[in-house]
Amino acid sequence: MSITMDEYANIRQKYLIDGTSQRQIAKELGISRNTVARYCKGDAYPGLRASYFRASNVMTQDVVQFVNECLLEDSLEPNRKQHHTARRIYHRLVDEKGFTGAESSVRRLVGRLRKKLTHAFVPLEFHPGDAMQIDFGEAYVYLDGERTKVNLFCARLAYSCAPFIVCFRKQNTEAFLEGIVLAIEFFGGVVRRVIFDNARVAVKNGSGKAAVPQESYAALSAHYCFRMDFCNVRSGNEKGLVENLVGWARRNLLVPVPHADSLDRLNNMLRQSCMTYISSHQVTGKPASVASMLEEDRNEMLPLPGIPYDTRMVDVGRVSTFATMRFQTNSYSVPVEHVGQEATIRASAETVCIYIAGKEVAKHPRHYGKHQQILALSHYLPLLEKKPRSTLQALPVRQNISSALLHILETTDFKAKDLMDILTLCANEGEDAFWKNEVEFLERPVRGIVIKDHVHVEPIDLSAYDAFIQEGGGAVCRMQA
Repeated sequence: MSITMDEYANIRQKYLIDGTSQRQIAKELGISRNTVARYCKGDAYPGLRASYFRASNVMTQDVVQFVNECLLEDSLEPNRKQHHTARRIYHRLVDEKGFTGAESSVRRLVGRLRKKLTHAFVPLEFHPGDAMQIDFGEAYVYLDGERTKVNLFCARLAYSCAPFIVCFRKQNTEAFLEGIVLAIEFFGGVVRRVIFDNARVAVKNGSGKAAVPQESYAALSAHYCFRMDFCNVRSGNEKGLVENLVGWARRNLLVPVPHADSLDRLNNMLRQSCMTYISSHQVTGKPASVASMLEEDRNEMLPLPGIPYDTRMVDVGRVSTFATMRFQTNSYSVPVEHVGQEATIRASAETVCIYIAGKEVAKHPRHYGKHQQILALSHYLPLLEKKPRSTLQALPVRQNISSALLHILETTDFKAKDLMDILTLCANEGEDAFWKNEVEFLERPVRGIVIKDHVHVEPIDLSAYDAFIQEGGGAVCRMQA
């Protein structure tokens, strides 16, 4: 029997407040005793419908469990192309479980169970100095006017949430190790654990607890005395703080897209932004500011080692007859006086340094192309001075000066010394120095010879010679001739 809300209120009033019996309420209101009994205790109310469920004869609990097991297998397999489809699950049910239901029923069940795969996460708490989470992300910037993709190395302390961000052009082992060292130095101490995913820059094989770290990462860990913690497969929540930092950096620090004349300038800007965040921010849910909690972090961190770990890749070779050293298919120049000597290359993520007998003799920006020649003009000046006719065809010259300057040098009748003066100026001070003194250099070819140091010549008395000629000496000279 259906009743109105007013009748329901009247029943509840009489039963709870007035103390009227159910029999009497039914008599007074003209409502059946069963209806009054249902509403007196508030176990139901008008308009409330009981949920309807009819158990399926074929979609048994055994079938549901089998489908769940198939979906669990998929969650452990990284290759999505080898995951179960609903059709494949249906055929397995038929073959393995003797399933007699329709494929459409299995499709509905699979769709419903997949929606339930959304994971719930347990909030985590970290102690001061306990952990640092690290991750890479990608973004675009303008470097020296050119749109360039960079890799953001992001690190965040798990307790204070203090951030550190640095950009590299390549996401390789050198960048990974260098980023960790820079972060440790920025925070001023070493945490007990560094949490990262299973990327190949850190992991040789395996994943999670079974991960085998790369030798270089294990060596870095030993030097700074932190434990390497690797996340489980597809478990970004285990380093959620730093994953949030990657997105925050892209949205806040790199919008609008920044312009910088070099990667160093860009990284200085990001470093300053991190310091501003630390000094002015308090994370929601944290008991104090980032700055004050960072001090607690630092108080519990391990001290920095006596010397920083050298994260550079090392290679040894001999300087070629073209005064170059080869590293990963690219050739980098050294001063020509070192031709034939043994040298050591130390390559970081962004630079290549060349050493001979422990002394640095050359430093270049690292190039990631293939079969390139990176030649410094200054390295070849002594050789060009000895071979002036090849100067304008020399690759170190053509590679390091603009086409405008090259055109002037090719169309102006400069003397060898003037040409070397121009190239030396460009090598030492940059090409802008030539353009500031362009007029002076262009006047040199048309100037006459100007003697600045006058030489005084003493007069010679030739009277004795003249007398000799007059006395017949001239005839003797002619006869002898």
